[in-house]
Amino acid sequence: QVQLVESGGGLVTAGDSLRLSCAASGRTFSSRAMGWFRQAPGKEREFVAAIRSSGAMTLYADSVKGRCTISRDNGKNTVTLQMNGLKPEDTAVYYCAATNPDRDYFLRLQSEYPIWGQGTQVTVSS
Repeated sequence: QVQLVESGGGLVTAGDSLRLSCAASGRTFSSRAMGWFRQAPGKEREFVAAIRSSGAMTLYADSVKGRCTISRDNGKNTVTLQMNGLKPEDTAVYYCAATNPDRDYFLRLQSEYPIWGQGTQVTVSS
């Protein structure tokens, strides 16, 4: 079973950048698509970005497109989310998630991700 641990969150000022990382245990990481989701206070958890198992395709929510980049290193079992031009509305707990092996479709749906990390807090002040 894969376990996920996020890091890199923190308190920043609007316009700053942050790089979130997710470290995965287990030997099946390279066969799993990975996603980042976030949940702001009082709101539903929402999709942020996803990357296919090979890294060949990425998806982004419209709210972060052009400001965020998701990438992965299958040799190091890590996936990262580079966030630039942060806004106060980006404030949320950010979660890393993994699909089951060889599930590279419907990556915007939380239901495709059975494995989740514990989350890392990102707070953006104005």
